[in-house]
Amino acid sequence: MPKPTSELPDNHVMPNPRHEKRTYRYFSAADKKRILAEADACAHGELGELLRREKIYSTQLQTWRNQLATAGETGLENATVGRKPSKDSKDKAIDALQRENAKLEQRLQVAEGLLELQKKPSRYWIT
Repeated sequence: MPKPTSELPDNHVMPNPRHEKRTYRYFSAADKKRILAEADACAHGELGELLRREKIYSTQLQTWRNQLATAGETGLENATVGRKPSKDSKDKAIDALQRENAKLEQRLQVAEGLLELQKKPSRYWIT
């Protein structure tokens, strides 16, 4: 005899699609400064409520405080994503000028060599 089908048990949890994919949160420098100011103004025991409301960890506050202390407000800016360029535009321009300078020096050496060749036969022909 086949087993009868049953409803979902009481302890079964239906997944919430909102929680299926977690996304990384980015805070702007203004948000970080605001949260740090609120955290500094918190009385004893109120910091946990602030952390829960902002959905952050205490280690994030500590990291932001360190960034603010070492690099100032620019330290709170979000870093750019991706590989860092090996050279910036100034370095690329310097490299291009150095290559052009090397080519011009080579052309100068060739021109000077041709001038020396032109001088030598005239010395022998005069005598």
